[in-house]
Amino acid sequence: MSVTAPQAPRPLERGTPPPRSPRERRIALGLDRDAWFLLLPALIPILVLSVGPLLYGLSLAFTDAQSGRTEVARFAGLDNFADLRLDSLFWDSFKIGLVWAVSVTALQFVLALGLAVLLNQNLRFRWLARTLALVPWAMPEVVIGIMWRLVYHQDAGILNATLRDLHLLSGDIDWLSSVSLALPAVIVVGVWAGMPQTTVVLLAGLQNVPHELHEAAALDGAGLWRRFRTVTWPTLKPVVLSITALNFIWNFNSFGLVYVLTNGGPGGKTRLPMLFAYEEAFRYGQFGYAAAMGVVMVAVIAVLLTIFLRNRLKEADQ
Repeated sequence: MSVTAPQAPRPLERGTPPPRSPRERRIALGLDRDAWFLLLPALIPILVLSVGPLLYGLSLAFTDAQSGRTEVARFAGLDNFADLRLDSLFWDSFKIGLVWAVSVTALQFVLALGLAVLLNQNLRFRWLARTLALVPWAMPEVVIGIMWRLVYHQDAGILNATLRDLHLLSGDIDWLSSVSLALPAVIVVGVWAGMPQTTVVLLAGLQNVPHELHEAAALDGAGLWRRFRTVTWPTLKPVVLSITALNFIWNFNSFGLVYVLTNGGPGGKTRLPMLFAYEEAFRYGQFGYAAAMGVVMVAVIAVLLTIFLRNRLKEADQ
């Protein structure tokens, strides 16, 4: 009769946590349960105010819901999406939205990065400059829109008056009513309004860069640009990735600022997709069709952001 020797436990692979005892598992389960109870006060409003309307809008996109009808909305299947595929006005609006979102996001980042680098220096009255940089962020979009309408005003606007005083303009320009100038003028306002938030985020990222690394690079003879490229940028890249993606989403979903400035005019040259969907829903009463627009916008932006984030994350891992 042969006796089999007991097998020795296999060594754990590197990085593999040791198995937990039953008592440790019970403690972990209790902590997880407590964490869920602590998160519920924040999760419930999100579910009610965000997820609920999102699911309702998704279901509405498959119906023929209209305003002014007494009968209940009927299931329409993919009819709204089939009509939307052939709607050239919507896709023109979608292209305008992409131009707006990409332009505003890129300009916000470039200008905010320069301002953040400047505010990160040990300058006199730095506290005053940081305070003034946050002023646009504290202003409501409606106030910003009204203020910039006055700036762009053809007869009494300060922009035309300044250009005339500098002898750069002979006549008055109606900036917000020009087919070729309305969108660039609105993009300038979008950059001005959103730049402070990006500046604050980038400034926080710059302050997290260890000074010792800059000092070591300076001792090695690295100049300002080389120190920024080899020391600051690698540390700042995750922050840049996050704020760029968020800014793109916020800018593409812009509504109030452009609505106050131009209401989508002239001739639809500044009609962003959100404005187009708003008009279909609340001006023409096509709630189901407008909901289908929202579903398409969410889907396309999700795909674009997934591609963008995946490529950026690959670059960060290299």
